[in-house]
Amino acid sequence: MSTVEGAPAEVRRVALRPAINEAAEVLHAAGMHSPRADAELLAAHLLGVERGRLALVPLVEPGLLADFRALVDQRARHVPLQHLTGIAAMGAIDLAVGPGVFVPRPETEVLFAWALARLAALPHDHQPIVVDLCTGSGALALAIAHARPDADVHAVEIDPDALKWARRNADDRIAAGDTPITLYADDATGPTLLTDLSGRVDLVVSNPPYIPAGAQLDPEVAEHDPHRALFAGADGLDVIRPMIPVITRLLRPTGALAIEHDDTNGSAAAELLAESGQFTDIAEHLDLAEKPRFVVATRT
Repeated sequence: MSTVEGAPAEVRRVALRPAINEAAEVLHAAGMHSPRADAELLAAHLLGVERGRLALVPLVEPGLLADFRALVDQRARHVPLQHLTGIAAMGAIDLAVGPGVFVPRPETEVLFAWALARLAALPHDHQPIVVDLCTGSGALALAIAHARPDADVHAVEIDPDALKWARRNADDRIAAGDTPITLYADDATGPTLLTDLSGRVDLVVSNPPYIPAGAQLDPEVAEHDPHRALFAGADGLDVIRPMIPVITRLLRPTGALAIEHDDTNGSAAAELLAESGQFTDIAEHLDLAEKPRFVVATRT
């Protein structure tokens, strides 16, 4: 094929699907839990399309294919998928995530769904007050604020690096038209935390550090999530234990809580609530993998 002098030669486009198949094999060999999904999500990220629309892009430029393979190589080295795309989902919103903040996991979606159902049971003329302790990226607080724009949502995070991500996400959600939340740089276990909300809160949610020290974790968690957001003492309850008196003080009578925990200490978290003598309707809930994942209770 002839070309006009001085004009770039036509670039031959290449098929995307064989590259995705090859990437899925690479990721499978590297031990990824969902190699094909990861490969397709990385391709969709580079193309700027939804995963379900990849079939509409059969051919791509060679340069994009090279970028795709570079991302696949990083994923094969257990760099979190969310760090490569820069996005994690919670409910109906996307959150910016990266080094320095815990990446929200799909398991927390079940807790989020329970929280929305609890809020839906409140009187329609009541403005709910919600507190998210150990908010990290702001995932639960911002997802609740998006789903319930009438709610007064407060979020607490002690880690300055995580708080930067939470503020960025909060600003992004305001730009998208969501109701603002109130962020606090504070200790979720502090006895004077949010004293102006004492006895007024309808719902407390928390995905705190809860992994027992010495637990064996996947490399992408152990090497990329901040350890301060992961580990909580020998039994994984060093944050939950002192947080319970704070939650007790914040909740109004019949207010509710939902706390995520390690799958090895669900009963222990429930027992802590029972021992306080301040809660009823204590119940343990399973995650998507049918493992004990969060405990709920109602303030007496």
